Amino acid sequence: MTTAANERPAKTEGLPVGHDRSRRSRVLTLAGLVLFALYSVAPVWWLIVSATKDQQGLLYSNGLWFEDFHFFDNIRTVFEYDDGIFLTWTVNSLLYAGGGALLCVLVSVAAGYALSRFSFPGRKLGLGVVIGSFLLPQALLTMPLYLLFSKIGLADTAWGVLIPFTINPFMVYLAKVYVDGAVPAELLEAARVDGAGEIRIFFQIVLRLMRTGAATVFLLSFVGNWNNFFLPLTMLRGDDKWPLSIGLYFWNAQRTDSEIDLTTLVLTGAFLSIIPLAVVMLAMQRYWKSGVTLGSLK
Repeated sequence: MTTAANERPAKTEGLPVGHDRSRRSRVLTLAGLVLFALYSVAPVWWLIVSATKDQQGLLYSNGLWFEDFHFFDNIRTVFEYDDGIFLTWTVNSLLYAGGGALLCVLVSVAAGYALSRFSFPGRKLGLGVVIGSFLLPQALLTMPLYLLFSKIGLADTAWGVLIPFTINPFMVYLAKVYVDGAVPAELLEAARVDGAGEIRIFFQIVLRLMRTGAATVFLLSFVGNWNNFFLPLTMLRGDDKWPLSIGLYFWNAQRTDSEIDLTTLVLTGAFLSIIPLAVVMLAMQRYWKSGVTLGSLK
């Protein structure tokens, strides 16, 4: 009885120490997350505030707070400057990023499905080549691609940008990982026993099971293509074929050489350029919330 009575205070004395440590850990974690959120949001906030100012407001007002509101005037100037070339760049970016991402989804899911569910000579070697390919920096491939497309007449064309955007080894590997977990081999064998062909199995079963994986591949491809800079800069010559990334860079490069200061146009155009990315992310969100195999049950 005496021993038990002596042990109880030791337990109760130890509880506050552990509780204080746990509380201190939560506070430090929360503080780190808040700092990381501020670090991530601050540039976007600065861009939003800057897009509402004129040139004088950019130079002489607080960079993190609003001055006179000129946002709609800035938007009108962006779309009217140089005969509305900004709208052409936006359409080009949607074509390169959206079209390239859709083609990348089809190619990546098909290739990932083949590497995951088919046995053929050289399968392991092919998977090794895929893994080794996405470890290479994409910038190293830009000049060989330009020389190759110049020989076949595709340089300075939309195809010179779309074709490289379509082939992405990392997306192939990502699709293979999704197929491994989302497409049961037994379901494929049952479909073959019922007389379904491979093309029908791929489009009616595999693609439905891969909705979540395909949405992930599309979003990553779209964001990567939208922000791609070096390939369009090397491949395209005419400004009517440029995407937004190259067009805004060109405006920023000639700020001091132009008759008007293009700083406000560059900042407003940069703000407008992130709107399609936000729309795509919100549109893809519902696919991530659903289960991986939900599409096959509908």
